[in-house]
Amino acid sequence: MSDIVSKAVEILAEKIGNFDGSVKFVIEDEGAIMLDGDGIRAGDEDAECTLTASSDTFEGILSGDVNPTTAFMTGKLKLDGDMGQAMRLGGALS
Repeated sequence: MSDIVSKAVEILAEKIGNFDGSVKFVIEDEGAIMLDGDGIRAGDEDAECTLTASSDTFEGILSGDVNPTTAFMTGKLKLDGDMGQAMRLGGALS
């Protein structure tokens, strides 16, 4: 597991806590993070929604420097699956 994924798991656990649903973040060239009823962890299982971004974009979203909606609208954040799950997660990250 990369340092970026490890750090992201810690930050997401602090920001979100429990998440009712399943979302996977894929950080290009680094790995994947799962958010679901079992918690937040490094993992690459199936999810209702998969969000893919570069490590720079993902770190910006976590720090609050990058708005997830803007990243999506400009193509820096790609979504596959349930848009509702992504929107719920975006609200939790704010």
